[in-house]
Amino acid sequence: MRQNTTKNLLKLSFFLLFYAVVSAQETKKVYLSGIDFKNPVPWEFMCTDGNNSNTWSTINVPSNWELEGFGEYTYGRWYKELNQKEPSKEEGFYKYTFNVPESYKGQNVTIVFGAAMTDTEVKINGKLAGEIHQGGFYEFRYDISSLLKYGEDNLLEVHVSKHSSNNSVNAAERKTDWWLFGGIYRPVWLEVSPKTFIEHVAVDAKMDGTLTADLNIENPQKNTVIEANISPIGSDETFKTVIISLNKKSNKQRITANWKDVKTWDPESPNLYNLTLTLKNKKGTILHSKTTTIGFRTLEFLKKDGIYLNGKKIVMKGINRHSIWPESGRSTSKDISILDVNLIKDMNMNAVRFHYPVDTHFLNVCDSLGLFVLNEVAGWQNGYDTKVGEKIIKETIQRDVNHPSVIIWDHGNEGGWNYENDYLFEKYDPQNRIVIHPWSDFNGWDTHHYPTYLTGMHRFNNGENVFFPTEFMHGTYDNGIGAGLEDFWTRYKQSPLFAGGFIWALLDEAVLRTDWTGEEKYDSKGNLAADGVLGPHREKEGSFFTVKEVWSPIQFKPKMITSTFDGTFLISNEYIFTDLNTCKLEYRVLKTDADAIYTNNSTSVIASKNIDIKSIKPGETQTISFDVPDNFFDGDWLEITATDKHGREIYTWSWPIHRAPYFADKFIAKDTNKQKATATKTESTVVLESSSVSVKLNTKTGEIISISNSEGNVPFNNGPKPIGMKAEVEKVSLTNTNDAAICKIDYNGGIDSATWTLFNDGRLKLHLILLKNAGRNSGFDGAFFEGAIDKFGVTFDFPEAGVESFKWIGNGPYHVWKNRIKGTELGLWEKDYNQTITGESFENLVYPEFKGYHANFLAGNLKTSKTDVKFFSESDKLFFRLFTPDLPKKAVSKTFPQPEFPEGNISFLYEIPGMRAFKPLEHQGPESQPTNIRIKSGDDGIPMTLWFDFRNN
Repeated sequence: MRQNTTKNLLKLSFFLLFYAVVSAQETKKVYLSGIDFKNPVPWEFMCTDGNNSNTWSTINVPSNWELEGFGEYTYGRWYKELNQKEPSKEEGFYKYTFNVPESYKGQNVTIVFGAAMTDTEVKINGKLAGEIHQGGFYEFRYDISSLLKYGEDNLLEVHVSKHSSNNSVNAAERKTDWWLFGGIYRPVWLEVSPKTFIEHVAVDAKMDGTLTADLNIENPQKNTVIEANISPIGSDETFKTVIISLNKKSNKQRITANWKDVKTWDPESPNLYNLTLTLKNKKGTILHSKTTTIGFRTLEFLKKDGIYLNGKKIVMKGINRHSIWPESGRSTSKDISILDVNLIKDMNMNAVRFHYPVDTHFLNVCDSLGLFVLNEVAGWQNGYDTKVGEKIIKETIQRDVNHPSVIIWDHGNEGGWNYENDYLFEKYDPQNRIVIHPWSDFNGWDTHHYPTYLTGMHRFNNGENVFFPTEFMHGTYDNGIGAGLEDFWTRYKQSPLFAGGFIWALLDEAVLRTDWTGEEKYDSKGNLAADGVLGPHREKEGSFFTVKEVWSPIQFKPKMITSTFDGTFLISNEYIFTDLNTCKLEYRVLKTDADAIYTNNSTSVIASKNIDIKSIKPGETQTISFDVPDNFFDGDWLEITATDKHGREIYTWSWPIHRAPYFADKFIAKDTNKQKATATKTESTVVLESSSVSVKLNTKTGEIISISNSEGNVPFNNGPKPIGMKAEVEKVSLTNTNDAAICKIDYNGGIDSATWTLFNDGRLKLHLILLKNAGRNSGFDGAFFEGAIDKFGVTFDFPEAGVESFKWIGNGPYHVWKNRIKGTELGLWEKDYNQTITGESFENLVYPEFKGYHANFLAGNLKTSKTDVKFFSESDKLFFRLFTPDLPKKAVSKTFPQPEFPEGNISFLYEIPGMRAFKPLEHQGPESQPTNIRIKSGDDGIPMTLWFDFRNN
């Protein structure tokens, strides 16, 4: 028994020794800083200028020192819109003591900086680790094996200059349209490897399972072999080990291997593998083992044709993103990367672009969740000189070359490239990805920025180069992004040379000002950095949902539900790789309580079921159907939700089951009051009066003078005023019936007639006929026919003070513009009053915004501190205007403000204006343009029927 125990202990000791030896052959990563800004490590620190300067204290690493209370905040447009002298040249001095175990002696020890802004000098125990690194967005490293004291403490000193001594670096990184920060803002760590080790691997893994890898081996030995093995991430599948002989003693080696039946990587099915390369000597001893995550996919770049992945031509639905968080600047975390990639995927996007190399963990998430990446070397309208450019291009490619998500290299932006260095991308990248110069028509790839809807002239209409604008639309404040996107997309994707586009931008880049006191805390430099479809903390603007619908890979053809509805829809598959039979569709029939506008009652699902989808391949359009349930027409609207094969919602669409008159009749409360309403007239006024409501009208203007109920005055008045037309009262006539008191006002001009009906129970109805008789409009030439009309309807006054909330049935929950209606869906919505200015109200960024235009309005309850006012529509496709959104107050340069709103506060309209997208509306598509209306004799006119409930709550 004792002998067996001894044998077992010997076996265990041998196993532990063997495990230690094997483990020692892998590169060990030892953090000197925290892994991110949420988990920092304090270092000693002194800043030379600005806040808290010239005194040694501590700072969290990683971080940007401005967000830690040091130095000065600087925005990169200091030389232009901000009209400032060159600011913020402070320097930071760091000290950190770390212990190096004796066991590291005889190994290779490298110190790695994820990135530091901007010039960085590194010393170990008082000696320079190497030349000063220049460039603030790049990973750099030094071999410090000979500088260390093993078994003792070691002193790390880092001197970071925010302003580079190289003018080209400053031009590329500091004359920019982004925040400029200082400091060590990405992690710092040691890499401990054996003397002989695989220092770098650059992989080209093809869709057929063939792999080529370029290796850099430090201290190579003769007669070594590489054992290559792949293991799928998230699967137990195993593959054979491939053994490759390295017959020459060389630092640079190229190896090849092949595996059968691999699953390919694409954004819709991002299959990943761990590639493990084990270096052994002729005795079979493991010298080093290195693991890299890869994806098998084949990229082809065919000029005058397109970009292909795994044999399929791709269209990129992309957005531009900066690495930033309000409380930490450019120092981010893996959690933020996961959050951002998921938000991008939630918009049905498949691509992302940057202005500089981003955090590695962001690329890892792009690999695993599936996004195409355009990886860019910094250079915002100015390029690096050749010497610095050579270094930072090499650093970028060597760090990111193996990410399957990276499909294109961007060399600078809008002129920020250096032609002399273009060849370097091919030198370091065995995949030979294309190199583009974003915004230029370069080497067969046209990336023209901010094209107009009619961009052509041998660039698009008759062009011969593959077209994919690396910036288009524009999200300043509430402009662009979603507004006009559908028009642009519909037109551009008609071209077989179209490869997609990238919206500007994902985020409003407001940062916490640690040097500000008072209520205002976040700064976006006015309109300069407020470009996003998301707020600084990733709050969703209305355009988020517009993009989600417009770029949905499932597209429904237009459909109106009528009494003949048979459950069929025509849908198209706009995926690149995915058959729609892998997705899930579910329909729901929803019914809203009749008193939902008046009470807290809401909506219930009265029928639901999955919809069977047969094979619909990418590019195909086919019919889907479901059996219409017996209670279908008891419902108010139909919803269909699509979910992809990973469980992510694609979109939820909605269709009204009935027309507006049905909803008005259902939702407006009726009383059994028997007291008759009356109508009386004087020379200047008409009074319609019931037991609960009194309405006084002006006989000269036709507008409401006052409304009262038993509790007093209801401040809804001064309407209906015509919008987009002119009108004057011609005559007024009264009628009293058993059910109601009626006042009909006939007009000359755009309004033909307005009939007010006050029912005995206090309900008030307004029936308008607009644009009926051209012959009676001669006094108002050009006001409402054959002219450009961007607003058309009627408006009233109502005070904003005291308004608390709004509950309504219609499209929501976000306000709309004429060219940004998609992304809102029919439902019962409610929102509290807020004064959010998109892109500016960062201290209290409440979404959805309260004010603005709302589409497909059916019924609503405007709740105030004194009374509730209810509105109902018998007219389909009516826009409801709820006050006027406040204009931004902090713009520092040319802005693109919202279109002018009509007078009044509450409006009912058939036409509303479009919102511009960086460029004037006339440069956008048809849905952004004003309407032309022509009136002919014999026309019935345009009816608009509204109901009002001013009775006591």
